Amino acid sequence: MNQIIQGTEHSIKLTSTEVASLWTSYQNDTMAICVLTYMLAKVEDAEIRPVFEFALELATTHIEIISGIFREEKHPIPYGFTDEDVDISAPRLFSDAYWLIYLHEMTIHGLAGYAVALTTSTRSDIRDYYTQCNHSSTDLYNKTTDILLSKGIFSRPPHISIPDKAEFVKKQSFLNGWFADRRPLNAIEISNIFFNLEKDLVSRALHIGFSQVTKSKEVTDFMVRGTDMTYKHIEVFSSILHENDLPSPNHWESEVTNSTTSPFSDKLMMFHSLLLLSTAVGFYGAGMAVCMRRDIGLQYQRIITETQKLTEDGAELFIDKGWMEQAPQADDRKKLAHT
Repeated sequence: MNQIIQGTEHSIKLTSTEVASLWTSYQNDTMAICVLTYMLAKVEDAEIRPVFEFALELATTHIEIISGIFREEKHPIPYGFTDEDVDISAPRLFSDAYWLIYLHEMTIHGLAGYAVALTTSTRSDIRDYYTQCNHSSTDLYNKTTDILLSKGIFSRPPHISIPDKAEFVKKQSFLNGWFADRRPLNAIEISNIFFNLEKDLVSRALHIGFSQVTKSKEVTDFMVRGTDMTYKHIEVFSSILHENDLPSPNHWESEVTNSTTSPFSDKLMMFHSLLLLSTAVGFYGAGMAVCMRRDIGLQYQRIITETQKLTEDGAELFIDKGWMEQAPQADDRKKLAHT
């Protein structure tokens, strides 16, 4: 991947969207390095270890490339996360099985982010970089999926009967979702509900673990709020599936140990929580956009509102603690005019 960047000379400045993608990637990858380093210090399953090593190698390579781009552009390198944010001597906080499903879900987040980064980039070297990121993340996704399947802990989405023929919607009641008018879920609705439910289950277990080990009372309270909120959302999505006699994904709460010693800084855990919450809003929005039942659409709206409120409260706490690194921003022309 280094050859893609080093073998190309550019006189064109980075656009704001390219800076945004690289800056965000740097934050996420430095956090990932801390988490993966701790994972590798605790993992016991010999089948899982190579996947974590591969993921750590990818994140480390990404940081080297992004740092090189920023240096060439004389752009300040972000602070991100460092060795100070991880303690590999801390006891095990999650099981190997949880870390594997966690890595699987975070790889999905990465793929979504890299797709946006690629399609909002213009310079050829940046496009080449994010093309490679998509390829390597796809490889990681396949590796985690294969191992989850081989261990029998992958939650396959529900099966539905194959229709006899293609059909068209004939009644406006197709859009209803109230009382007797409620039709069965269609495949698109099932897909998004299951997808979001799976993410909430992984997120809830992470918040439970973090709530046990945070040092600050404010951060602990925030993690408990995250735990409680995701439980409510899990109940909503699960009930919708169960009403249609469809199964829910695996729960992961039992994969959290009873450790109260933190492997990560409060700053890293807050950042991680906010990352999960903010990306969840996007995934919920995608689910709502393709949902054709009004009652489910209203459930998505409520869930999005609740998640946004918690995210905003978390961002305020993050700022109060002095942890929020400021992303590059446009010039304040009015301020410059009065200097």
